[in-house]
Amino acid sequence: MRVLPCGEHALLIECDTAAQVAPVHAALAGAALPVAELVPAARTVLVRLADADLLPAVRELVTAVLAEPLPDPPAPVAERTMTVAVRYDGADLARVADLTGLSIQAVIAAHTGTPWRVAFCGFAPGFAYLDGGDPRLAVPRLTTPRTSVPAGSVALADGFSGIYPRSSPGGWQLIGRTDVTLWDAGREPPALLRPGWWVHFVAVDR
Repeated sequence: MRVLPCGEHALLIECDTAAQVAPVHAALAGAALPVAELVPAARTVLVRLADADLLPAVRELVTAVLAEPLPDPPAPVAERTMTVAVRYDGADLARVADLTGLSIQAVIAAHTGTPWRVAFCGFAPGFAYLDGGDPRLAVPRLTTPRTSVPAGSVALADGFSGIYPRSSPGGWQLIGRTDVTLWDAGREPPALLRPGWWVHFVAVDR
């Protein structure tokens, strides 16, 4: 891993693998560092400071934390687990079944059978990249993205699952839909799902 300067108020930790991001984020969060924010991403963790004068000291502290063995990957916690009801009728559900060699019912069982962890957020306000699900569901993105994906669409791509918070272009494989509101500017915080939370999908008829 590398610890890099990122402007005057932040450090960027480049992890060797995507699997290191959650333990690194957990280790830094548990170290009670004098930071304003820790932001995990696909292969990095941003350490943002409120005071640029603290940067040299915080860099030393971060380097010391990363020199220790990383904690085990976090396990689901009930108070940070969101249950999301899904109607599995997505346009790409049959394609996902073909790509994985599973039946449609087996795809649904795999998607609902394992909790998904919110690894990081991005792409659109409220969009959470969910990992840690059944590895059999690792399917590629569409060759040609759709120009419009309906809000609430539940999808798979590149080992992640996600829910489109609003209508937007997108290239993920659509397997279902939900009525959950992922982003509400009048809510505090606006994003329903945040890094470190968990999602348990359940199948419903409507």
